Amino acid sequence: MRILLTGGCGFIGSAVIRHIIRDTTHSVLNVDCMTYAASEETVENAAESGRYEFARANIVNGTELSRLFETFRPQAVMHLAAESHVDRSIDGPGVFIQTNVVGTYSLLEAARKYWLTLDKAERETFRFHHISTDEVFGALEPNDPPFTETTPYDPRSPYSASKASSDHLVRAWHHTYGLPTFVTNTTNNYGIWHFPEKLIPLITINAIEGKDLPVYGDGKNVRDWLFVEDHAEALVKAVEKGVPGETYAIGARQPRTNLEVVEAICTVLDELIPDPAGPRTRLIRFVTDRPGHDFRYEIDPSHAEKALDWKAKHTFETGIRRTVQWYLDNREWWEGIRARRYTGKRLGSTVE
Repeated sequence: MRILLTGGCGFIGSAVIRHIIRDTTHSVLNVDCMTYAASEETVENAAESGRYEFARANIVNGTELSRLFETFRPQAVMHLAAESHVDRSIDGPGVFIQTNVVGTYSLLEAARKYWLTLDKAERETFRFHHISTDEVFGALEPNDPPFTETTPYDPRSPYSASKASSDHLVRAWHHTYGLPTFVTNTTNNYGIWHFPEKLIPLITINAIEGKDLPVYGDGKNVRDWLFVEDHAEALVKAVEKGVPGETYAIGARQPRTNLEVVEAICTVLDELIPDPAGPRTRLIRFVTDRPGHDFRYEIDPSHAEKALDWKAKHTFETGIRRTVQWYLDNREWWEGIRARRYTGKRLGSTVE
């Protein structure tokens, strides 16, 4: 299968590319405009494969997208390119609307026009796979059941509202034009090559350096955590098996409070590189909560597990240990980012 994949130098996209090149026979064209959070190193050895191509392009540019469709001739699209950091969406929502909404529209139109040029058999097997988030469903209270594919949408942040908009566009292009699209929604991902602004890499790096470990509010907000390599495997199974018009909610059944996540990172680091000053939990600092902070996200992945013949392989404990060890082994990568692109400064803390 020839797959046109957007956002392949980002966190999840690069994990998908590594999985495609390492574990499948598919070919992939990575379309990425290389924003602040993108790194070419994340695709690792994939760039050496004859089944990998890279195009630096912005998904808002419909003309360039059409050219890429015509030259690469994909059999499927995996759309992962997105602005994804909630805190940044609070500080500057405009780029989220452009990339996540306008960019998705441009990609859908380029895909639709290309799809119409295919013969009947090729049109029937073509797939447009849109990768989304569980944040579009809003927030859960402590005793609410987890999100499923039929949970009503109730986005609460500029980020989740922009992703909800893109989900609706993808479904509308299926129902209106017949474009064979489907959507996957996922929980919080973590793992290797994660840009240091997100919770787990930020806390891991700060703990390695002996800096304060900021935790929003009282630390009781709950997220459902999925190791990124498990998610990558699920996404490739989805593009292979996905049914047009369907939705697949992908998760690992591993909810943890933010405080539990931070404490787990401290425990692993204390074991791997003990700090003479004492346990790293001493560095935890509770800080003012971010505006509109959703209390809890959690997914019931039963439908996706059955339909895709997939289940997460990593427990949270094995996944977090692999993640922490990776950041210990790859200081050069994140130290470069800290020096040039992101210093660890808090974002999204005020609303003007």
